[in-house]
Amino acid sequence: MKIVDISIKRPSIVIVLFTILLLGGLFSYKQLSYELIPKFEVNVITVSTVYPGASPGEVENTVTKKLEDAISTMENIKKIESKSYESLSVVMITLTTEADADYALNDAQRKINAVLKDLPDDVDPPSLSKFSLSDLPIMTIGATGKMDEIAFYDLLDKKIQPILSRVPGVAQVNLVGGQEREIKVSLDSKKLQGYGLSVPQVQQAVLGSNLDFPTGNIKTRENKTQIRLSGKYKSVEEMRDLVISSNNGVQIRLGDIADVQDAQKDVEKISRVNQKSSIILQVIKQSDANAVAVSAKVKTAIAQVEKDYAKSNLKLAVANDSSEFTLTAADSVMHDLFIAIILVAFVMLFFLHSIRNAVIVMVSIPASLIATFIGIYLMGYTLNLMSLLGLSLVVGILVDDAIVVLENIHRHMEMGKNKVRAAYDGAAEIGFTVMAITLVIIVVFLPIAMSTGLVSNIITQFCVTVIIATLFSLLASFTIVPWLFSRYGKLEHITKKTFFGRVILGFESYLDVFTHKVTDILRWSLVYKKTTLAIVSILFLASTMGLVGGGFIGGEFFAKTDKGEFLVQIEMPKDASVEQTNFMTQKAEEFLRSDKNVVDLITTVGQTSEGMGATQATSYKAEILVSLVEKKEREDNSFIFAAKIKRELEKVLVGAKVKTVPMGLLGADQAPIKLTVTGPNFEDAMAFATKAAAELKKVPGSSEVKLTSEAGNPEIKVVVNRDKMAALGLTLQTVGMTMQTAFSGNTDGKFRAGEYEYDINIRFNEYDRSNAKDVNDLIFLNSAGQQIKLSQFADVIESSGPSMLERRDKSTAVSIEAQTVGRPSGTVATEWETVFSKMERPAGVNYVWGGDMENQTEGFGTLGIALLAAIILVYLVMVALYDDFVTPFVVLFSIPLSFIGALLALALTNNSLNIFTILGIIMLIGLVCKNAILLVDFANHRKDAGESTFDALVQANHARLRPILMTTIAMVIGMIPIALAKGAAAEMNNGLAWVVIGGLMSSLFLTLIVVPVVYAIFDSVRVRLGKDKKVDYAELMTAEYKHRKLVDGFNPKHKL
Repeated sequence: MKIVDISIKRPSIVIVLFTILLLGGLFSYKQLSYELIPKFEVNVITVSTVYPGASPGEVENTVTKKLEDAISTMENIKKIESKSYESLSVVMITLTTEADADYALNDAQRKINAVLKDLPDDVDPPSLSKFSLSDLPIMTIGATGKMDEIAFYDLLDKKIQPILSRVPGVAQVNLVGGQEREIKVSLDSKKLQGYGLSVPQVQQAVLGSNLDFPTGNIKTRENKTQIRLSGKYKSVEEMRDLVISSNNGVQIRLGDIADVQDAQKDVEKISRVNQKSSIILQVIKQSDANAVAVSAKVKTAIAQVEKDYAKSNLKLAVANDSSEFTLTAADSVMHDLFIAIILVAFVMLFFLHSIRNAVIVMVSIPASLIATFIGIYLMGYTLNLMSLLGLSLVVGILVDDAIVVLENIHRHMEMGKNKVRAAYDGAAEIGFTVMAITLVIIVVFLPIAMSTGLVSNIITQFCVTVIIATLFSLLASFTIVPWLFSRYGKLEHITKKTFFGRVILGFESYLDVFTHKVTDILRWSLVYKKTTLAIVSILFLASTMGLVGGGFIGGEFFAKTDKGEFLVQIEMPKDASVEQTNFMTQKAEEFLRSDKNVVDLITTVGQTSEGMGATQATSYKAEILVSLVEKKEREDNSFIFAAKIKRELEKVLVGAKVKTVPMGLLGADQAPIKLTVTGPNFEDAMAFATKAAAELKKVPGSSEVKLTSEAGNPEIKVVVNRDKMAALGLTLQTVGMTMQTAFSGNTDGKFRAGEYEYDINIRFNEYDRSNAKDVNDLIFLNSAGQQIKLSQFADVIESSGPSMLERRDKSTAVSIEAQTVGRPSGTVATEWETVFSKMERPAGVNYVWGGDMENQTEGFGTLGIALLAAIILVYLVMVALYDDFVTPFVVLFSIPLSFIGALLALALTNNSLNIFTILGIIMLIGLVCKNAILLVDFANHRKDAGESTFDALVQANHARLRPILMTTIAMVIGMIPIALAKGAAAEMNNGLAWVVIGGLMSSLFLTLIVVPVVYAIFDSVRVRLGKDKKVDYAELMTAEYKHRKLVDGFNPKHKL
């Protein structure tokens, strides 16, 4: 081993190398940014189009379908989902993982521009953005200031929102609450009737008198001056005095038929922070930006803004910031990392008998960990829960190589060699085995790191971190350990004189007893091989079939994480006004405020964060984001607390639907269970979905079951009789325009004040648009100047329609959404699927899983392949190690043994099979094979030395028990802080750590017994087949031979 040679002879090279690595590591660490979990969300492009006043059905037919057709020709599309709301169309394009979101955005824009002309005239141009609807605001800021409401809203809307939107990485900033200034022209229908005027006439007069004309210029030889006719309104007074028409010399002014006020827009959304009225700014980041970095930049911008507007006493208080949780979570993992290092050091002290030896081994931990940061930085990764978890789990693995090397050096010292020779011989002799052990761990993680898809995006950073750290530890064990030992090592012989010595000797005596016990069991097992294998097989089947099949271990995509926040969503009857909803929400706030566990309340009335609610006002819905005290200070986790609060609130808020949504790692867990039913038409899809939803309600663990498309949106339909209308001299154009202005308002006109423009809204006053009778009594003027009521030529029918229409991949769809309480989502979904998949489906009705199940099927598939690949790679590494194709099977037998403990640990700690626990199982393959390799390797050496198989196995067991026990205990002890962690986002790491602990414990005992038994069986089969003798090719290559002469010295002699 040249590397060991150099390390002992020229240690300065080792010192230089590791100094460079340490400095590089510290520099890289400073450059890394924080993230909660690696950016893995699939790239999503959202196209939202506003079509004022249109019903969901109309929006779907005239806007959504046309946009879908245009976009569906793009490449790299995974799925297209679209929703048509009242006056809003949203199309969401989910791209495949390899797609480039920026390129796709431009591509989508081009395709949409091509169909713009096919959209209705009064549709606003579609807006495209790179964020998913599930992207919750990363920051919520409450703004307050000492000025009147209109001026305050203007300041935020016109000055501050643009400043925050310009911060790099911010996709959009939504203002919630507050009202914009508006000039209201409220027409009085009775006066219009009296003066014989129609709505379009007034509208035309108001709009036509509000123009600036550039009318040319005057020129002389010397200069040229522009002439501009300035006809824009300067004040509200001027508008009131506007002459609408003059009848026989009598001038009718706007003030005679309407009330003109400089006021605010109608209240659509109300927002409060901790029950104080304020305007909320929600910051949403671009899908490829780093939340922690964006939030830091936004905070800098806020500080600057507050300084600039100190006179207005403007306060921007950050009410909620998602990056705080990220940093807390990262800190708690770091904290576990340090505890793990201390615990491992403690274990080393016991096994290695001296602080000196423990230090030699422990040096490889900081050396490898700090150097790993270079790899993380160069790979473009961040410090997130996955990469940090990789670092903390790897602590136990890092000392492995060093322990094995040091153990062997010790053995050589015991033989009587000096420390330099022992260091060289010991490290060189075992070099190949140590490399094989390390390779086994690396190849286990390679398949995941190489795969693509949702899961590998999350886990790759974990795997690569482990690979890099393990490689550095291999380097350290061949350089630092031999060098330090050759200079400072010595054999420690413990005496009972010191307290430390007595403790260690006590420990050693127990270890001896344990070793002999294991050896006795092994001797018995080697005699009764069949019985041993039968017992182990029963254990294996009981754990896999029994625990997983019996439903003791559920399945889900992601472990539920308690973030200490949840949303309370309140839904009133569909015809409720904002005022009613607000009154109900205030009751809810009062109730929540009285709970000692509640810290902050952020309330928005008139909008919710589900779907596209964030940009669309829904007067009958409200939402409160509740932040709770830290985990330590409350009895229940946030999921149970939310469920309890829901029950309580339902008693307080009579007549409203209450729903609580827990906040998980990836934002609001709106619907872990989501099934989209597609069909040829809405009725068929809806019928099947309703039946399936009814079945889901019966499954234990499901809650908040709802269909996305709900009927019951109150509408008034006006059905025109075309013949009567034509006979009365009216056109549909006139009727439509009059009705639109009267009831919805016309805001084409703008009122200029200073540098800004505000809407002039012309419509009936509130009294004249309050019930269905007002619609019947609407008056039109025909070309002959006669007044005609709407009821003369049309029927006014009160009915209800759907509140939203949904499509999936260009088919009509209805989704069923639900949450789970107390049971993993995968388990609930599987149980439900067995019921509804048997139900009769109309022709053409199909279903697709969304939510957690969609991710779970994709993720578990990837991990399944990775698991197989890992086993194959481990086998191949061992074939190379043993130069034999059969022996590696003996080692592979230790893999199923680890599953027994792993699954048992999951069932006992009440964890589910999710991507993290499966990752733990994959990690086990590497760790467990390592122990078996050490055993088999030693047994092979003893057999080569001429021992019988039985004795070789017993000796291997005896000699290798100590390093196996040591590395396993180091790993288990290193895992314990993570398994017991209670900090932020600890839930997902707990499962992984428990799997590894359980698997290592079970395989520790079983490997020591089952692997030798299998080895003996394979060996006896070989003897029977006569394959037990190895041909010594090395000897044959230099074998003696009798020299025969050739004919002419070159050619062989041929016999004729």
